[in-house]
Amino acid sequence: MTTLATFLLSALPLAAGWALHVWWLRGCLNTARRDPLTGLRTRDGFNRRATVLLRDPSAVVVLADVDKFKQINDTYGHAAGDALLKATADRLAHYVGPSGVAGRLGGDEFAAVLIDDHGTAGDLLAVLHGVLARPVDGQDPAVRTTVSLGWVRAADFPADDLSGLLRRADEAMYAAKQDRAGTRRAGLGWLFATVAGRRAGRTGARKDAPIVGVAA
Repeated sequence: MTTLATFLLSALPLAAGWALHVWWLRGCLNTARRDPLTGLRTRDGFNRRATVLLRDPSAVVVLADVDKFKQINDTYGHAAGDALLKATADRLAHYVGPSGVAGRLGGDEFAAVLIDDHGTAGDLLAVLHGVLARPVDGQDPAVRTTVSLGWVRAADFPADDLSGLLRRADEAMYAAKQDRAGTRRAGLGWLFATVAGRRAGRTGARKDAPIVGVAA
């Protein structure tokens, strides 16, 4: 046996060990980017995939927030709240489909990027809003809520990155929540969103509130 062959044979266990270690690390990283309750991507995992999807001009960014979630937790318990979050995540991921991505940003707030090849995002999200309001299977039917949706077409704001588009979707979502409109699209019309209290540290109406319009 040549010296080279002997070296290669001796190196095989080390190479196999490194390959296994790399595979294990990738598994750990993937787990860390998944929310343990809902199975959706966490903020970091969502941001990575969403940034790639935004290269498609037909991408749509969606932000969703469960209405009166604290009241559900306080009245029916955290188990009921967790079941509601899990059902919301499953339904959102189903409607986004394999070509898009859905994530849980934290608490009762979800985000998604979907590819709208046919220009029907408004209709799709209107249907999704109704689906998200359905009772959770196996749960007390009295546990009812809705989910407010704000969305924006990336093509309407080509200079915006993911952060900017999420901000626009966020303000549109809050306007939908305030008006009980269900869904609202950012970037159309000339109605100013009221943003008092939308985030910690926000007090009063902001002077630079973005323009939003009724979903189309």
